[in-house]
Amino acid sequence: MSLITSLTRTWLTRTTKPFTFKNEYDQNLDYVHLNNLGLYIHIPFCIKPCDFCPYCKVPYQKEKCNNYIDALIKEIHIVGKQCSSKKDVTSLYFGGGTPTLALDRLKDILDAVREHFIIHDGIGIELHPHNVNYQTLNTLKELGITRISIGIQSFNSKYQSILGRQSINIDKLYEELNKVSFETVSMDFIFALPNQTYNDLKEDIDLAFTHGANHVAIYPFIDFAFTSSTVKTMEKKEKRKLLDQITNYCAEKGYYRSSIWTFSNDKNAKYSSMTRDNFLGFGVSATTLLKDQFKINTFSIDEYIKRINNECLPTSLTIRFTLHQRMVYYLFWVAYSTRVDERDFEKFFNVSLKKEYGFELWLAKILGYVTYNNGIYEMTLKGAFYYHYYENFYTLSYIDKMWGILKDEAFPNKIQL
Repeated sequence: MSLITSLTRTWLTRTTKPFTFKNEYDQNLDYVHLNNLGLYIHIPFCIKPCDFCPYCKVPYQKEKCNNYIDALIKEIHIVGKQCSSKKDVTSLYFGGGTPTLALDRLKDILDAVREHFIIHDGIGIELHPHNVNYQTLNTLKELGITRISIGIQSFNSKYQSILGRQSINIDKLYEELNKVSFETVSMDFIFALPNQTYNDLKEDIDLAFTHGANHVAIYPFIDFAFTSSTVKTMEKKEKRKLLDQITNYCAEKGYYRSSIWTFSNDKNAKYSSMTRDNFLGFGVSATTLLKDQFKINTFSIDEYIKRINNECLPTSLTIRFTLHQRMVYYLFWVAYSTRVDERDFEKFFNVSLKKEYGFELWLAKILGYVTYNNGIYEMTLKGAFYYHYYENFYTLSYIDKMWGILKDEAFPNKIQL
């Protein structure tokens, strides 16, 4: 699999060069003229970090959190003032960690953001299910939050136990959600857990849609090498069967599929912090994607604060894309939505998608991975599974290696992937 993936990458990027991330950064970011620009803010604090979670997070300490937020606000100003007028952006997402642990500082953060950016398509935030209460929800609503995503993982006590999570009072959750309305109420679930069945996952989805959600995200369990999780992964054949079954079930129910993992009972309900052409990331471990580069901030809170207090961006690593590396990166993440519009590709790169990847797309159609209609390539069930399969391999080969290193080194010299 490793050889096949390496050869595929070489073919698609038209070069044998690896993806090389170097210990360098630009103090000024070239985002002013970019369209479809999104924002992401990372709050890394949790009451009790989950063993299976790969994201950058630390146990909550109020003083440390406040010092971190102070630095975060400075980072927003350092980047934001590079634009002479307020910059239009699509959306803003808060991730973590548990962002609502900094509930009393969210207004300060949003005031800084709104000083430099105009958000047109809403603000989303991640919530732990035990933080879903009227006071928190009402505060978020008053701050202008339009989308919430609740990390349920599973309503089933068996899987909560496997994941080290506490039980959820689903009736209380529903009662609190009914008190405050949001454009999107998403609930996250993990699939491909040990011995998980179609009925287990179907029950989770049914409970979500009958208890306040209008959007669900069903992410595969991935066993990252640097986490302390002891959860076993599901075999490929079982995983494909489970993914196909639940996808077909959602289609039968009339749910709209907005990405590989997400379904909604309202086409206007959406929640995704990653499927944007370009984005600016703020906070530890946050990534920034621009026209010709991708950068990632240090994972160290202490080093992050030091850099910011010296008026320097906290970038740990940067990759300068070749044209075809950027094309592959673009297509990989756009395909997450299960569809690629050749007109959007041409608008972004000023070149025809068929000219660059016509043979590969023809082959994908022949193999039954995609269909083509009116300029849009859309994944079939088979294509969606193999996208998941390669995305899973990419995650373990690339993200697992990079995050594993960054977790231990604030500013590594170089990483080749």
